[in-house]
This record gives sequence, C-alpha cells and structure tokens, in this order.
Amino acid sequence: MRRLALLTLLILTACAPAQTVTAPPALATDSPAAAAPTQTIVPTETAIPSPTSTPAVTQFPNPDAYEWRVIASGFSRPVDIQNAGDGSGRLFIVEQAGVIRILQNDALVDAPFLDIRDLVDDSGNEQGLLGLAFHPDYESNGYFYVNYTGQGGDTVIARFHAAGNAAELESRTVLLQVEQPYPNHNGGALVFGPDGYLYIALGDGGAGGDPLGNGQNINSLLGKILRVDVNNGDPYTIPSDNPFGTEVFHYGLRNPWRISFDSATGDLWIGDVGQGQYEEIDYLGAGAKGGVNFGWNRYEGRHDYDSGTPVDNHTPPMFEYSHDEGCSVTGGYVYRGAMPEWQGVYFYADYCSGRLWGALHFQSAAEESFISTLLYQTGVQILTFGVDESGEVYFGGQNDGTIQRLVRK
Repeated sequence: MRRLALLTLLILTACAPAQTVTAPPALATDSPAAAAPTQTIVPTETAIPSPTSTPAVTQFPNPDAYEWRVIASGFSRPVDIQNAGDGSGRLFIVEQAGVIRILQNDALVDAPFLDIRDLVDDSGNEQGLLGLAFHPDYESNGYFYVNYTGQGGDTVIARFHAAGNAAELESRTVLLQVEQPYPNHNGGALVFGPDGYLYIALGDGGAGGDPLGNGQNINSLLGKILRVDVNNGDPYTIPSDNPFGTEVFHYGLRNPWRISFDSATGDLWIGDVGQGQYEEIDYLGAGAKGGVNFGWNRYEGRHDYDSGTPVDNHTPPMFEYSHDEGCSVTGGYVYRGAMPEWQGVYFYADYCSGRLWGALHFQSAAEESFISTLLYQTGVQILTFGVDESGEVYFGGQNDGTIQRLVRK
C-alpha cells in the first residue's frame, strides 16, 4: 500500500447560496444495511505506458485571478462532457434524458449528435444516459461508446458509429447489459485508459448500504470498475491480466459517478459518492495493480461503516469530506491546458453545496503526499466536469443548465 506522508484537506466552512436541491444521479440519501462477507485478494500487475511529460505545479494559483465563464446554456441535466480527440475541437454534451449535443467554437450545433430517448429509462432520478467515451482511434474508425439505463432500468453499454456531426442509430451494438436491482447507484462513467482498454464504472446496485453485498463480492459486476478490450473479440475480450478472469478490475465502490485518467501521467482518479456521512476521492498511480479494494461497504471514506468481516487490504481514499460540506461528490479531471500555473491540479466538486476544490499529488523516491483546498463557491449544482482537446477544464450545471470553462479574468 502506498505511504502517505501528508494528507491535508483544507475546506472552508462558509455555505453556498441557498437553493432548492434535487438529488443528482450520484446523490447519497439512503439508510444503512448489512454487508456481505469480504475476501482477501492479491492484486495483479497492469502494464501502463510511461508518460512522456508530467508537469505539475507545487502550489495553487490565486483563484481570484480566474473565473468559471459560461460558454453555453440551455442544457437539461448535462451529466457528461467529452471531446472526440479527432482534431475537430468539438465538445459533446450528454443530457441525461438520452441526447448528446455538440458545441463547436462555443456554439451549439442545431441537430443532436445522438438521440436515444426511446431506448433510455430516465424515470428514476439517477437513471438515464450517463456516460460517453470516444474510441482512441475515433478519427479513423468513428466508434464511440455510451452507458445508459435501458427500458426496465438495467445498465447497457453500447457502441455506435458516427460520421460528421451525426451518429448512425442503426449501428448500435450492445457490448454488455448488467441487471440493476434498484433504480439508483448506477455509476455511469466510461473512459479509455492509457492501456487502450475501456473502463466502466458501476455503482453497487442501489438501495442503501449495499444490502446485496455487491461492493465486496468479486463475482458481481456491481460496485466495480470494469476493464474490457473492445479491439478484440465480439463484442470484446477480457484482458489477460484482469485479476479475477472476468470484467472486474477494481472493487469495493459505492457509486463511482465520475472517473478519469490524468492525460500526462496515466494516474486514475475516482469520485465515489458516499452514503450518509462522507464523500471520497480515490487515487491510483499509473501502473497500479488490478484487484484494488476501495473498502465499501465495510468503510465509508476512512471510517468504519459496517461491523462485518474486516477488510485487510483495502485502499483508503486520498481525500474525504463530511456532509457538513456537501452531500454528493462529482469527480473531475487533472488540468493539462495552456495555463501553466494550473498544471497538475485535479478539480472536483460537490453537487449540493457547489463547492469546488483543487488537489495536488506529490511523488518522490521516498514518499507520496497530497494536498487539497477549496477554490470556489460556485452556487452551481455541478453534475460533471470535462476537458477539451487542449486540456482546458469545463463543468456542467443542473440548476442553471450551463457549461462553464475555467479562464483568466
């Protein structure tokens, strides 16, 4: 387990402006329940390409010199923001009801890129079209992948083909369908890792406290980060170094609503929504072994949650904050844009309070340390973050329907 020399979470206590809050796709509002028996798993090694450059600042810039500027508005529940990595400069905004829209040069393209509202069940607050990932070779193959709850509420991972600004509906290929026992804790994130594999974040299946014990059950796909090879097999194969011989790569997660890889280092950052008291940010350095257990539902954040069988080898979160500061964490991205003073800062936020934090990771031959600080009181219900092809950072808000970008004043 990594050695933590410094773990400091600096959170101001001022409240965000009062507002009416409805639960986001990742909101934690459930009651406790019993845990399933745990298992001790020895992780397996995963090869990750070495980064070519890892620039990072050692302190945060003065946030007052920057602002989150609205670049577009009028969106309905924008739950994901992605770029295609094809040199087009487009941003793709995922609306929870089942529509993906395109922003090009900060202007909205009239026709939607994808409209699958007839396939999507968004009747529950946490259901809907939840995630989008473009194939690393999208420019040549036109493939992209979506994560949604289908009619009946089960999770569907599907591939589409697109040409220009329009997806081909008839090209839909279902890769994976996962039964969801309850209409919440669906996870939703999709991301291609630096190893070229597709990572799929799934929550524990819902209700409260993981009553079915999915988080610690390696035979369930729920409460996990899955890892599959979409370049081989029909529709995919399981990488040979996946630790359990299945799609499961990491486990012990409650609701990993948003995950991301640092584009410069390959480090994995996970925003895992807590139960009733704590929200957490998990971190794994590039090259981390598969089979990492993040502890749910034995632990909530760094605290005991259930008094069941102890977990001997779990990896605690890098950061946590209590529900005095918010109610539902929204994981974000490490900044790799054109402002050198922000290089290496990881942004994350709380949906309910509108607080937005920055985090820094330091690594030396002798030790590893992390710091985090509150940067902004946005007053926005932040559902998601995103980055463009240049590494600039954005967020999407539910209460105001805006897409905002971090810029200098």
